[in-house]
Amino acid sequence: MAVATSTLLGRPVWYELMTTDMKAAEAFYKTVVGWQSAPFEGASHPYTTFNRGGANSGVAGVMTKPAEVKAPPFWAMYVAVPDLDEAASKIKRLGGKTHTEVIEIPKVGRMQMMMDPQGAAFYILEPSMEEQRPEGPPQVGDASWHELVTTDLTAAMTFYREVFGWQQGDSMDMGDMGTYQIFNRPHGRIGGIMNKPPQMANVPPNWQVYFRVPDVHAAAERIKASGGTILNGPMEVPDGDWVVNAMDPQGAAFGLHQKKS
Repeated sequence: MAVATSTLLGRPVWYELMTTDMKAAEAFYKTVVGWQSAPFEGASHPYTTFNRGGANSGVAGVMTKPAEVKAPPFWAMYVAVPDLDEAASKIKRLGGKTHTEVIEIPKVGRMQMMMDPQGAAFYILEPSMEEQRPEGPPQVGDASWHELVTTDLTAAMTFYREVFGWQQGDSMDMGDMGTYQIFNRPHGRIGGIMNKPPQMANVPPNWQVYFRVPDVHAAAERIKASGGTILNGPMEVPDGDWVVNAMDPQGAAFGLHQKKS
């Protein structure tokens, strides 16, 4: 079992793209986000990692979507826990469920895909390494925001607070779109939760990951030039940051985030 630090529980530590064309996806995100990439030698199947450049700057990975996964390509979020079995039991006790068996990867850790009570999927990860890089404001290239679209905002906030210790922060009135509930880690805001608007009635509850870029408008042009689709934005959000929601050429949704200068 990994030795717990005071901030390990509930820390998003990794992001993974399951796609239908690894090489095409690798080229797309390197162009759009500015990542560097490298093969991961410890996997039992082809796996490529993305990093910001430099030592200890890994951000995400990409792999071919297994045949048994019927969902379209998607980005998955891994949240750290000090004890995977204990966390899985608590998730089930609070109305969530397991979605895969436990996966163990040497020198990485034990992980399992779970679903919250409303049906949004995420991974829990018990890291094998005791040391984690210091937690602080996201750098360019890091995941900088985690957004849950759900069917019951209040119940979801309660669930994630109980499971991961995420703190309820400010809320914003979005008019016809309802309330946007911010949630925090000890170092600051890390994401938001909102109820599904009517136009997303056929979309199941899901997590969307935003990656930080220096200039959202320039990145949006790279998305279009590289075969992706802009779904929403670029738009300014209430704190002065800018975001854009997009879909990559294989159909995975993601977001980009520019901090106000």
